[in-house]
Amino acid sequence: MIEIILNDRAYEQDIRELLMAFYPGETFVYEPSPEAGLSVEGMVDREQRYFSIRIVNRRQAGPVELPSDMGEALKAEMAEAGEALEVNYRDRTETKSRIKRRLYALLVRETGKLLPWGTLTGIRPTKIIMTKLSQGKGVDEITAFMRSTYFTGYDKIDLALRTALHEKQLLQTVDCERGYSLYIGIPFCPTTCLYCSFTSFPIGKWKNQVGLYLEALFREMRAVAEDMKGRTLDSVYFGGGTPTSLSAQELDRLLGALEETFDLSHVKELTVEAGRPDSITGEKLQVLKCHGVTRISINPQTMQQRTLDLIGRRHTVEMVKDCFFMARDMGFDNINMDLIVGLPNENMEDVRDTMNQVRALNPDSITVHSLAIKRAARLNTMKEVYKDLTIVGTQEMIDLTARYAADMGMEPYYLYRQKNMAGNFENVGYARPGKACLYNILIMEEKQTIMAAGAGTTTKVVFPEENRIERAENVKDVASFIERIDEMIERKRKLLPDRTQS
Repeated sequence: MIEIILNDRAYEQDIRELLMAFYPGETFVYEPSPEAGLSVEGMVDREQRYFSIRIVNRRQAGPVELPSDMGEALKAEMAEAGEALEVNYRDRTETKSRIKRRLYALLVRETGKLLPWGTLTGIRPTKIIMTKLSQGKGVDEITAFMRSTYFTGYDKIDLALRTALHEKQLLQTVDCERGYSLYIGIPFCPTTCLYCSFTSFPIGKWKNQVGLYLEALFREMRAVAEDMKGRTLDSVYFGGGTPTSLSAQELDRLLGALEETFDLSHVKELTVEAGRPDSITGEKLQVLKCHGVTRISINPQTMQQRTLDLIGRRHTVEMVKDCFFMARDMGFDNINMDLIVGLPNENMEDVRDTMNQVRALNPDSITVHSLAIKRAARLNTMKEVYKDLTIVGTQEMIDLTARYAADMGMEPYYLYRQKNMAGNFENVGYARPGKACLYNILIMEEKQTIMAAGAGTTTKVVFPEENRIERAENVKDVASFIERIDEMIERKRKLLPDRTQS
């Protein structure tokens, strides 16, 4: 247990997120507790413009050996770690950055370890680099900035730079200001996985409501098309949940409604997540093919059968392979596979075996996720049930997946991070030339408006001239979505008064 004692909670979230990165799985309290082994005390003095922070370790621990590759900026910060910071509280961004730098130095001294991303706890590290690239900064300047400002490791800077350069190239193919993308959410799955926190409901329990859901969804899609008339639709992404949880007939209705409602003549990609092999049939794949779907995702997460059984996937490794080959035989030439590093009870050899089996299938892209256990996941809500599971995500595992991706001729093209991620790592999308998912880049970089329809989806309207993003969230519950569909439509329309004219 760690106690965070602050006289001003303005920077509590920033302090807690950095502590979570150093001490994953710890419980935090905000008042003195005799059970706390570590105390972090922060004092804000707004009149004198000072901030002071210190760590009190009540645990039994010996001397800590400091890392040898800290870098000059971190060494300088560590040398001043016992002093109060002079800050300008009117500049929240800079103040937050300085507080995190000081706390990071204290935590490195306390633990003897460096975080791969340094002080960065946000989910979009490439946005920083994209901004620098747009300012005409070179690789050496950006590297120096990331090292001195965030203490980011060289390997992560290199990854982010390579990713950002690919993103920049792909973004040149779209008009971010006059175009838009469309996300359609299908909140049903065959079962709910152990780690899942997405909007997802077992399809078996909702079979009788699917028709009503689709009718509400079609109504929302028609409203979006009307609101965005005069703008170019660049990409369409069907996610969830698992869209292929729907029957072949329902998928046919859904994709037919898309074609009837939107002008698809300029769409560069149409993705459908066929994520669960236990939801895929030849008939469904034929429906996708007939409606011009250009990219699908067949997601094993792991090729270890005991893990699939443990996490509730309810399909076999052989089913993954059968579905993949069936899709290939039907002519799908852009197939992605999602994988997760750090799944319960998996070790390095399990990850290696999974990567060997995936390489043998020869997909066009892979997305490697580091396990993130969110509040709504059963791994978190039922901790006592799963307390004996071993969850290990290591840098060596991440590096291994990167080597396999390179061996398959793939380059990183999008990158994001999540809170509570095992090992404080990242999720990376790798793709062969010409096979990157444009939608994934657009949703991460937030440079284009993403209109969303369906339960649990979020619309993001970008106002580039004002450097502003507005969001409208749909309710997650299926029944509430059906009942309140007019409200969902109106939420989006409130964001678009000046955006619908050609």
